[in-house]
Amino acid sequence: MMSSLNNKRKRAILCFLILIFSIANNANLYAQPYPDIKSSSAVLIDAQSGTVLYEKNAHERMEPASITKIMTLLVAFDAIAQGKANLKDKVKISERVWKTGGSQVFLGPGEEQTLESLMKCITIASANDASVAVAEYIGGSVEGFVKLMNEKAKSLGMNNTHFSNPHGLPDPNNYSTAYDIAIMSRELVKYPKFFEWSTVWVDYLEHTDKKREPTMLANTNKLLGKYEGLDGLKTGFHAKAGYCFAGTAKRGNLRLISVVLNSPTSNDRFEDTKKLLDYGFGKYDSIQVAKKNEVLVQLPVEKGIKKQVDIIASRDLNILVERGKENAIGTKLEIPDRLKAPLSAGQRIGKLIAEKDGKVVGEVDLVTSEGIEKAGLFYIFRKLIGNLFDF
Repeated sequence: MMSSLNNKRKRAILCFLILIFSIANNANLYAQPYPDIKSSSAVLIDAQSGTVLYEKNAHERMEPASITKIMTLLVAFDAIAQGKANLKDKVKISERVWKTGGSQVFLGPGEEQTLESLMKCITIASANDASVAVAEYIGGSVEGFVKLMNEKAKSLGMNNTHFSNPHGLPDPNNYSTAYDIAIMSRELVKYPKFFEWSTVWVDYLEHTDKKREPTMLANTNKLLGKYEGLDGLKTGFHAKAGYCFAGTAKRGNLRLISVVLNSPTSNDRFEDTKKLLDYGFGKYDSIQVAKKNEVLVQLPVEKGIKKQVDIIASRDLNILVERGKENAIGTKLEIPDRLKAPLSAGQRIGKLIAEKDGKVVGEVDLVTSEGIEKAGLFYIFRKLIGNLFDF
């Protein structure tokens, strides 16, 4: 009898130990070691929400070197989006452009290049001369463009940033922080065209004045093709700034942005970037709550030529979650019971709200998928006749 009780106790203890081991093992499955970063300053954010996932001296002002060009590209893309410029615009190269030092694509005075070619040179080859050419074209002058850069920085809440040039050559008045750089990077990745250039390994610039052979554009981002999902952004280096890199990678619905400043070596900046991204992708995921133009519900329409209308999400809504906690996200709709014609296409009628633990973690506007005219007397009469004679 005593032996039987002892055996039962042993089995109970064994089961308890197995349970504890299982819980600990599952916890370790999602645990990620905090990155050990050699760079003086670093930050990792979720591109969708801007949530900071890791930081080290993230608000310390430093010279960003060629990472400055992220803002140069962003201001140019904004001008294009606003209809103030076009990628096909011809830009005439000035003497000032030709005399720009540092990394360049050897633009000659008097030659013409499209705005697209110049922006491609900035993105792929970190060309200082192309940066000045874009600045002169968009801003009217380099000084005018730098003013636009600083205005944009202020509007984004980049409180520890000041730009003095469009290329990042050494200047104590050209400074930023890892956090502020992440903010402007988050804006740049909203432009899909950027990734058409940032993922190019090698290209060539044809000089339109025919005085020089084509210039090879070699991408300075050495993680391309070597890190899963990585597709941008920008490297930087000069003696005072050290080795810098703003990187971005996407896996599934989750896009991360990492920034490292003042790394001891070129290899260190890329190794630190991999550590940051590994940490982010290992610990977090992004759940798609709504997809742009996805029909979420149909609502009845009063006094319209149609009796109902599809209600769709105005944009994608992805929510950042820790791995293993994906089921903690709930949603609810805030919409009226019915609508009244006339309705215009894309008219806002409510919102979808994502919640976690009773707190709002995201929301997206819900809009009508089409316009619906108000039914006039002729339409109503025709409908009555149709119903009466069944046609």
